[in-house]
Amino acid sequence: MQKIFSSLFVVIILSLGINANAQQNLSLSDAIQTALKNNFSIQLAKDSLAISKLFNDYGVAGGLPLVTTSVTENKTSSSIQQLYTDPSRNTIKTGVNGTTVNGSLAASLVLFNGYHIVATKDRLNALEKQDQVQLQSRINNIVAAVMQQYYNIIHQQDYLKTIQLSIEASKERVNIVKTKSQVGMANNADLFQSNLDLNALVQGALNQQLVIDQAKVDLLNYLALPTNTVYTLVDTIKVDPSVKLASVEAGLKNNPDLLAADQTIAINQFIEKEVRASMIPTLRATTGYTYSSNKSDAGFSLLNENYGPYVGINLSIPLYAGGANKKNFKAAKIGTDIAKSQYKSLENNLNTAAYKTYISYLNSLQQSATEQANYDMSKELMDLVMSKFKLGQATIVDVKQAQQSFETAGFRLTSLRFAAKATEIELKRLSNQLTF
Repeated sequence: MQKIFSSLFVVIILSLGINANAQQNLSLSDAIQTALKNNFSIQLAKDSLAISKLFNDYGVAGGLPLVTTSVTENKTSSSIQQLYTDPSRNTIKTGVNGTTVNGSLAASLVLFNGYHIVATKDRLNALEKQDQVQLQSRINNIVAAVMQQYYNIIHQQDYLKTIQLSIEASKERVNIVKTKSQVGMANNADLFQSNLDLNALVQGALNQQLVIDQAKVDLLNYLALPTNTVYTLVDTIKVDPSVKLASVEAGLKNNPDLLAADQTIAINQFIEKEVRASMIPTLRATTGYTYSSNKSDAGFSLLNENYGPYVGINLSIPLYAGGANKKNFKAAKIGTDIAKSQYKSLENNLNTAAYKTYISYLNSLQQSATEQANYDMSKELMDLVMSKFKLGQATIVDVKQAQQSFETAGFRLTSLRFAAKATEIELKRLSNQLTF
């Protein structure tokens, strides 16, 4: 059974090694750049920003002249009856053909409308700025997600290395027990137990490899790459221990989500101005050119044409609109109040999240230092007990306990390192200080 299991384990390891050789290295920088290029969420945010830029124009705001032209031509066939005091002048005809042509070129420009155009243009500016910071928010979120998933894979791989070291110790224990059994110094129960422990560890390694493979697929989802893409990670977890709460809190004012909420307030305030302007008289300048022609085969006039330019001023005064404008203005003010409340709520939530995350960050850093010492001691303990086991000065139970202590310390150490790195990334994301 030992030979069969060892052969199976060798095949698994060799197959993993062959696949690793065929894999491409993927650095964190490459992963982030790929995500920024391919991620669908970012593409949608870019498209939204492009639309905002397109509509942020004085023409859309109503600040440019409005020019229209029209041409109409009508053909008529009518009957004419004209009676005079002199009967000889009487005219009675049917099927009289006539042609009427009207054309105009008109232009109008708003001279004053209560600064409605200015308020509209300011609102369009605010909408573009909001889309810009929302794009930055999407970028920050994707970068943070890629970084956390990338380091999560490294964290899982580091724990797999701990399991593999324990597997090596278990294989050595099996060989020792087998040798002792051959000379009558160990019984079959010890050999069976050693093999069972080895089998359990290898099974744990396979399960851990499954966790790693699934985490790699999740990373590919962020990168918008095919799920069968094969790669290896080349970076290690290095935690920045210099993050300070004061710096994070100062950077929160640059959080893109908070900036977007601030733009929402500005947008609602400009809507207030637009609604208020709709209750103020509008003064327009108009100019144009008209042409009119009437032709008839009979009647008082056979041809009548009018054409020429014109210029004028138009004043429109809103007198009564059923109270709709006042209601719209009140609704706009309520919208502004809601936006301000949402800003305060978001600001409070960000401060709370930053403080809680910073506490977790410090705790993980402090525990990591202690756990590193525990890990080193547990490795030395496992080696020491294994040496004593070779000399017959330790039991299988002692070896198993030492291995379990080593595996537990390895799991805690990798988990704490990842937790420290994850909280560091989150703090920098919240304060808009992510660098890559």
